[in-house]
Amino acid sequence: MINSPILDTCCGGKMFYFDKHDDRVLFQDIRKMETTLCDGRHFEVNPDVQADFTNMPYPDNSFRMVVFDPPHLLRSIENCKTCDIYNEPSPKNKVTGYQMIKYGALGNADWKEVLRKGFAECFRVLMPGGFLIFKWNETDIKVSEILKLTSETPIFGHPSGKRSNTHWICFMKEDCNK
Repeated sequence: MINSPILDTCCGGKMFYFDKHDDRVLFQDIRKMETTLCDGRHFEVNPDVQADFTNMPYPDNSFRMVVFDPPHLLRSIENCKTCDIYNEPSPKNKVTGYQMIKYGALGNADWKEVLRKGFAECFRVLMPGGFLIFKWNETDIKVSEILKLTSETPIFGHPSGKRSNTHWICFMKEDCNK
C-alpha cells in the first residue's frame, strides 16, 4: 500500500500541490466528494486512501515526510451552522458553506482531543529523522493553542496569507538511534 515517501493526511482538494497526482505523495482524507462551489468552480476531494487522521491504517515509521493540514474551522462562517467531519451533520444542518466545503471543519467534536490524536498519529507514521509539515489557519483558534497539543518542538515556522494568519510549521521526528 505504501510506495510513496510522503503522506498528506488531510489532502482535501490538493489545492497547494503543483501536481495533484504526484506519485511521491499518498493522498489521504476522511472525505470523498465532488461538487460545484458557489462561484461555479468544480471542487473534488478524491484521496488515494479514505481514512481518519486520528486513526491511520499505516505501520509505524512508514513515511519520510507527513503533511498535516487539518480542518481549522469550528463552524461555517457563511451560514453559521455547526457541523463537523467526525459527527455526521443532520440533514437540516448540511455542510454548505464555501469554506466548510473546501476545508472541512472540527465542529462539535472535542477539537483539542481530535488534534492531539492527529499529531500523535502523524508522528507515529513518520520515520525517525523525517519531517512533519504542519499548516494552520488562525480563523477560529490561535496557532499558539494548537502547538500546546503536541510535546514535539517545531524547528521553524512562517506566517503567510493576506492577514498573515496561515502558519506553515516544520517539525523533525528525533532519530531514536542517536
